[in-house]
Formats: sequence, structure tokens, C-alpha cells
Amino acid sequence: MKCFITGGTGFVGANLIRLLLQQGYEVRALVRKNSNLDNLKSLDIETVTGDLNSNDLSSLMSGCQVLFHVAAQYSLWQSDRELLYRSNVLGTRNILTCACQAGIERTVYTSSVAAIGVKDGIADETYQSPVDKLIGDYKKSKYYAEQEAVKAAQQGQDIVIVNPSTPIGAYDLKPTPTGEIIVRFIQRRMPFYVDTGLNLIDVKDVAQGHILALKKGKTGDRYILGNQNLTFKELLGKLEQITGLPAPKSTIPYWIPYSVAWLEEKVLAKFGRQPTVAIDGVRMSRQKMFYDASKAVRELDLPQSDIDRALIEAVQWFQKMLETRDALSVRK
Repeated sequence: MKCFITGGTGFVGANLIRLLLQQGYEVRALVRKNSNLDNLKSLDIETVTGDLNSNDLSSLMSGCQVLFHVAAQYSLWQSDRELLYRSNVLGTRNILTCACQAGIERTVYTSSVAAIGVKDGIADETYQSPVDKLIGDYKKSKYYAEQEAVKAAQQGQDIVIVNPSTPIGAYDLKPTPTGEIIVRFIQRRMPFYVDTGLNLIDVKDVAQGHILALKKGKTGDRYILGNQNLTFKELLGKLEQITGLPAPKSTIPYWIPYSVAWLEEKVLAKFGRQPTVAIDGVRMSRQKMFYDASKAVRELDLPQSDIDRALIEAVQWFQKMLETRDALSVRK
């Protein structure tokens, strides 16, 4: 079976491609012009150049039976609002239309728990936050993008939706916000922490969840790909045990990072200074983003690998990446 995949150069996509190859699938990956292809080095795959809004996607998908639409634009900067909707919403609409034209038999669409939103307690697939309660345009764009997949399924396309929570592991090249937390911890750049919470899952389980959704998922249904709910303090405690580095002991009042973010995004950015703290990121940190993945475990047999092991792999990968960057900087 030949699979067409978007987002293959990214964190989840790179892990998914490796698992697909291990399981005997052929892979054709859509890559944007000038993309960083480090995550695809030495992989026996076919690559084609284009983007989610390209007019020729149906021809690029020709000969493939399955689509994994993993790609998404991620940004918490309010200035990226237009880019988020163009890539995530219009791009999803376009690629699903092209998949139908190309005769794709089944699509696995990668949404996010961001599209579901948060509630007091633990959310599952039956919960949906009102869209106006979703913080920031990234979350809103993922909600509207998921609605494109829902509408296409209602119109007859065979589409299964997966909603990863917070993956951790290797090949987090960009890195993701959670990967950035690990990097900052390793580099001793985290004097304080915020009182928040996340649902973590091994990225390899997320990749496996995509393939299980392809094989077992119900058309039009969504499945949370998650595992363990941890407070930020608990996560930092695990990183302390793994690295031997001390975790920050004190929380920081909400108003301090919010004030910094507001000043950077609303004032200093107008004078050409690149902001370092996103307003919407600070707003999100007030919520504990906890989820229940039991539906995916029950219906898809989603693995629930040890989170400590996944964190160890993530730390080791980032340490190697940082060492390589340092070595390259010295040579220059």
C-alpha cells in the first residue's frame, strides 16, 4: 500500500514515516520548497514538492491509496493569524478535495486536542469547547480545520480523525513547545515555572495510533491519542531525575509573563523586535490541559508506553542535537 503524507519533515510525521516503512508501506511525502529535510535523511521514500494549497495535489497523490494529513502551521503569535487559517483551514479543505479527486481510499487527518479545548477536569472525545472559548487563533484554526474533515466525511469521504495530545520523543527538530521546555531545562534557562498541566504521550505511540486509526478507526470519528496527565511540576520533577539537574522550585505569578508578552507583542514588535513570549501561550498556561484517551485504547488498541522512557529518549535526542549544533558553531 502506498501512502501520501503531509508534514513528514515535522515531529509526528517523521516518526510516522519511519513506522510506516518498518511495517512495509511505501511512502510519498509532500515537502514544501526550501523545507528542512534533516528528518527525512536516508529514508527510502519518494518526495514531491508543493504545499497544502497547491492546485496540483490530486496529481501528486496519483497512485496512492491512503492519505495521512499530518501537516499544520503552528504558531501562538497573534500576527500569524492569517497564515494559520490559510494553512490549517483552507489547506485542509484543499487537500481533502484533492484526495477525493485522486481516488484516495481512506484518509487519517491529524487534528489536535487543541481543537477539543479544555474543561474543568478531564476532557474526552465527547467534549467540545465553544469555539469562542478556545484560546488563540492556533486552537481556533485547528477546530475549523477539523470541521472541514467532519464535513468531508459527512459527504462520503472515508476519513478518520486523530487528536494527539502532547507527544514527546526523538526527531522534534523545530522543536515543539514541549521540546523547547526540555531544551530550556537542559540549558538551565528555567528559573521559574507556571502552574499548568499537560497530557503526555510517547511520539512513537502517536505514530502507531495513526496506523491503527487507518486500520480500525470509524469514519467520521475522532480519537484522542494521549496517555498520562501530569502537572508541570511533576514533569519538571521527572526531568530532574533523568538529567540530574535541579528543577525550578518556585512558580511565577501569571501577571509577570503576561505583562512581558503583552509588551513584546503589542509594543516592541512594532519597532522590529522579535517577541520571545506569546500572549496566547501565557493565557493557555492558566489551564490544565488534561485528556482521557481511553476510547483510542479501547477501540484502536493505542499503546500506552512508559512516559519516563519517552522523556529519556527526548532528553538524549536533544542533548545530541545541541552537541552537534555547538560543534558546528565552533567550526564556523
